[in-house]
Order: sequence, then structure tokens, then C-alpha cells
Amino acid sequence: MFRMLWRKLRFLQKLASTNGEQQGSGERKITATLKENLAAIQGAYGDSVDLIVRRITIGSQRNLELALLNIDGLVDLDRVSESILTPLLVYSEKISTKELTPSKILNTLLDFIPNEDPKILHTIESAIQSIADGTSVLFVQGIAQAIEFSTRGWEKRAVDEPETESVIRGPREGFIETLRVNTALLRRRIRDPKLRIEHFQVGKRTLTPVEIAYLAGVVNTKLVTEVKRRLEKIDTDAILDSGYIEQYIEDAPLSIFTTVRNSERPDVVASKLLEGCVAILVDGSPIVLTVPMVFWESFTSPDDYYSRPYYQTLVRWARFIAYAFNILLPAIYVALTTFHQELLPTPLLLTAAAAREGTPFPAVVEALGMGLIFEILREAGIRLHRPIGQAISIVGALVIGDSAVSAGLIGAPMVIVVALTAISSFVNPAQNDSSSFLRLLLTIIAAILGAYGIVMGLLALLIHLCAVRSFGVPYLAPLAPLIPRDVAKDTIFRAPWWLMWTRPRSTGWVDRERQAFRLLPEPPSEDQKAGEVSG
Repeated sequence: MFRMLWRKLRFLQKLASTNGEQQGSGERKITATLKENLAAIQGAYGDSVDLIVRRITIGSQRNLELALLNIDGLVDLDRVSESILTPLLVYSEKISTKELTPSKILNTLLDFIPNEDPKILHTIESAIQSIADGTSVLFVQGIAQAIEFSTRGWEKRAVDEPETESVIRGPREGFIETLRVNTALLRRRIRDPKLRIEHFQVGKRTLTPVEIAYLAGVVNTKLVTEVKRRLEKIDTDAILDSGYIEQYIEDAPLSIFTTVRNSERPDVVASKLLEGCVAILVDGSPIVLTVPMVFWESFTSPDDYYSRPYYQTLVRWARFIAYAFNILLPAIYVALTTFHQELLPTPLLLTAAAAREGTPFPAVVEALGMGLIFEILREAGIRLHRPIGQAISIVGALVIGDSAVSAGLIGAPMVIVVALTAISSFVNPAQNDSSSFLRLLLTIIAAILGAYGIVMGLLALLIHLCAVRSFGVPYLAPLAPLIPRDVAKDTIFRAPWWLMWTRPRSTGWVDRERQAFRLLPEPPSEDQKAGEVSG
């Protein structure tokens, strides 16, 4: 009872504070006094040295005071000088404060300042936000409005090939940290005017621009509504990368599997938009999120769709096998050497026993210790500079493995198992997080229950995967639930493009067909051959 009363009291207190904040958060209007407006702006930014205030006096009588404000480093200074300051000084004699009203003075300024996107501001808060966004704001004495000019011009990285998703055949462009460049890269690939891009602002202090992209007429409108709802629900101080957004909008936050796909390649994101997905772009991040996501997307690569399908199908099967090796090899080795020696052929059993003779630790300790050393080496290789990181990864693995075997601390078969596990983990980097956790968990279970523990662990994993959803889409679709048409086209197999005439059903069939039904290449007919010969 006391707990219920306490909760009600806390709710009423929170409600009262919220109402007070709403009443006290009224926006301040821009006044006609230039001094008051500048004091409000400078008071908001404090003693920030990067706030530039340029005060100018123009007019035929040189009595019209102006102030141009922007942030150093966020604006193009040449553009500010050429398109704003120079016209103000050159054409200032055309403005007469005696003959023109304040509204006409404002219109005159807009007429002779050549800027692409001027905007009238009415509140101090909007002016503060515009300055923070990299625009220039012009205040005029005697006018209770301000003019915003688009003068953004900060430094940015050039569009280059993404290092995390390299391909043999395909485009060499990757997203960068500038939001508008990223949307332009998508527009270059999807020139359909139905490509919609909507703007949000997330983060109470960072005010990070976030945009969603989708293809109207292809995407399910319920999916777009759900993405907007989850973005608007985020109430936090800072969004510094798309990884923040991912953890706020995913369906299964306690799962080890990600339910939001990320990519650094515009061609990958464009292909997901054409399938009916929604992309989420965050300013300052080169990683773009796409939803919904299914488990099998982790085993695909852009090369699968740029090369011939038959070999790529074999490569996809190799990725599935590598993932199984990654999570199961240490556990199977521990189970065989600890509980199920009778399952090994006699020559192999004798060889393994001879290799383990004299080792002081049980197999599970060897597996966990070598796995920990491998994770440390991989982390060191990632964090250091590339030449040094590669040297540490290779030399460290060779030296530590050989030294451990020579010293009799571990057996040689364990080094082979760990090496195969490490190589397999590099095949599917999208599932590194989940595979590392599963490998550890299954190894511990195998040391306790043997093969029965491995089977029970895999069964629990399968049940969990069947229960996971990504924006309402089953995580194991199209295998669970079974959609035979999608399974045969782009899951276990990679069908030729002329067979994939429908979009995946899991994302919703707003526009089912993406190409004509009969596009199978055929040789010329006998009539066409005869026509060529006669011609």
C-alpha cells in the first residue's frame, strides 16, 4: 500500500515539474533592438571564442546597424564574404531608413544578397539553433526579425571505398560523416522521385540531425510509422553515432543478436530500400542502419549479387559452415576429449592422447584460455595502427601458440582448433558479437554435459531465434515461417537475377513485382539467324 502511494506521489511530482518546465519554456521573440538580440545570443553561448559577431553600419546615411553571427569552422568564410558581406557594403547606399519601412528594408536586403536559401526567423531560440547548425544569421536594428543564410562549409572526408565491406566486383564508394552527402549517394542510385527522405532531430543537447529514407509505393506504411514512433520516443542528451540509435530502436535489446542491419555501402542500402526496407542516416556517422533485418542477411555480401550465382551459392554455403565452426569447434573438441572418446577413431584417439600427454590443464581450461588470448590479439590488432596491428596479430599467434605447445602447457590439437575457429570468425564479421558469446557458452556447457549439453544449447538457441522479431518481421524468415519462394531465391541459394522477379515477402508486399516475369536470356531464333545471314 505504501509503495502504491509513493508511486502516485512520484507521478504527481513529475507531472507538476513537467508542467512547470512547459510553462517556463516559452520561446523569446526577436526584438527590434539589436543590442538586446545580441545580448541574448551571446548569453546563450557564453564566452565561446568561436562565436563570430560582425557588426556593420550601412545605409545612405550610414545609420542602419546590422550584426552577422556565425560559428567559426562551421561556415564557408569565402561564401560569407562574397554572398553576404560584399553585397551589403556595395549596395548599402540603396537603403534609406527615412524612406523605407522596416518590412521594405528587410525585402531590400533579401533582394540584393545573392544567397540560395534565405529564411526569416522570429525567435531567439530558432536563431541560436540556426547558428549551431552552421548557418549565418543577420540581425537588423529596428526590425523584430532575423535572416538566416545557408553558409555551411565545414571540413569533410572525401568519398572513399569502405574498409569494412570490401568487394572484388562492384562500386568503390562508401558513406562519410556528412549527412547530405550520404543522401546524395542514395539519390544517385535511386533516381525515382518516390524516394522519400524525412528529417528528425534527436538528442536534447547534441540536437543530432537524423533522417529516414524509404521508397514510397514499395515500403509498407506501417513500417515507416513504427520507425518514426521509435525515433520520436528517444529522449536522451546525446546521439553521437548511429550505434546509439540502433540500441534505442531494436526489438530485442537483451538478445545477443542484432536486429538492425548496418552498412557503409550506398549500393547495399539502396538494394534494401528497393526491397521495402527503411534506412536511418545519422549526421556524423558513416554507418547507415536498415530495418527490418533477418538473420540470413549476415551471410550475404555485395559480391553475391555482382557475380555469377552458382559460385556465389557455394561461397554462401561456406559462410554457413564457417559460422558453425566458429561457435561449435571448441565445444565439440572439449566434449570429445572429456566425455566421448569412444566416438573418435582409434588412430586419431591415440594421436590426440599422445599430444595431450603431460599437459597440466583440462581441455576446457585450454579452450577458454586460448580463446581469451585470441580475443586479446584480435583487439590489439584492431586498435593499433594497421602495419603494427597486422604484425602483432601474426607474430603473436605464431609465437604464443608454438611456445605454449613447446612448453607443454597445451596440446597441439587445441592450437589447430583455435586457429580454425579464428579463421572462421573472419568469414562473417557481422556476427562476431554473437559468435564470441555463443562459443564461450557452448564450450562451458560441453565441459559440464558433453554432447548432450551442446544439443540442448543449440535447441535453446533455435527457440530464441524463432522468438526474435525485427520491426515485426520474424528473425528467421523465410525459413521460420517457411516461405519456399524466398528460400529458393536468396537465402540458402543465390538464384540468378532473372529468377528473382518478386521482392522478399517478409518485408511486406506493397509492390510485389520488381521486374518482368520472363527475362531468361535466350539465343536468337532461326528466323533471326536467317535475317542476319541475308543482311
